[in-house]
Amino acid sequence: MLQRELLYAAMGTGFTCLATVLGAAMVFCFRKDMSHLTQKVFLGFAAGVMTAAAVWSLLIPAMEMAEAAGGGILLPVGGGFVLGGACLMLLDGLLPHLHIGSDRPEGLAAHWKRTTMIVLAVTLHNIPEGMAVGLSFSVAAQDPAPGALAGAVALAIGMGLQNFPEGAAVSLPMKAQGVGSGKAFLCGAASGVVEPIFGLLTVLIAGSVTGIMPWVLSFAAGAMIYVVVEELIPEAQLGEHSHAGTISVMTGFLIMMLLDVVLG
Repeated sequence: MLQRELLYAAMGTGFTCLATVLGAAMVFCFRKDMSHLTQKVFLGFAAGVMTAAAVWSLLIPAMEMAEAAGGGILLPVGGGFVLGGACLMLLDGLLPHLHIGSDRPEGLAAHWKRTTMIVLAVTLHNIPEGMAVGLSFSVAAQDPAPGALAGAVALAIGMGLQNFPEGAAVSLPMKAQGVGSGKAFLCGAASGVVEPIFGLLTVLIAGSVTGIMPWVLSFAAGAMIYVVVEELIPEAQLGEHSHAGTISVMTGFLIMMLLDVVLG
């Protein structure tokens, strides 16, 4: 059964990783960097998708699993959610990284190249995404009902939709800063590789401990919400009230919600 779960998780996270790679490949098609407005729209869309996914694809299934196991909901779901946010907060404070459009690195001081720290910033976003997609496909592998796989596919599609512009958002600014097209593409593509890695690792951990799945699902949800609130929404607003950023958040939320409800 574990082999089946890993296979499903590899297919799901492989798709989302491919979406990032294809987005990074836009560096070969466009000469100019993204406009600030375009970046706002993409970041807001990603925030909306991740928020909806955290609720419908992670927290609600975690509650249902905890209830089916005959235990309480509050501890595994609430505790996992808090732990997920705390873990990302710790990584955010320790891992040296640099957000696109910023000149001030975050995390511990390190004399790393600018391109390396930009890739690490996007990698932080992709860790909970990989966990979420991997876990959803792992659950689908255990559940014979067609709705389980459809829900996992809906999540992968939603994540893929926001990963495509995310890959471009790494490679295009790098090219605009003088980095070669090939290197900029590799950096953008590398930011998505973390998704299958953490997706498969999470499935291995969840499959080795009985009753841990509600904890892990809610952990991924907490990590995603931390990324949304700490990074994506502030960057989508970019220091001012932005209707474009707000509308894109709502659009991303609506699309991910509809994908999960209709397909799941």
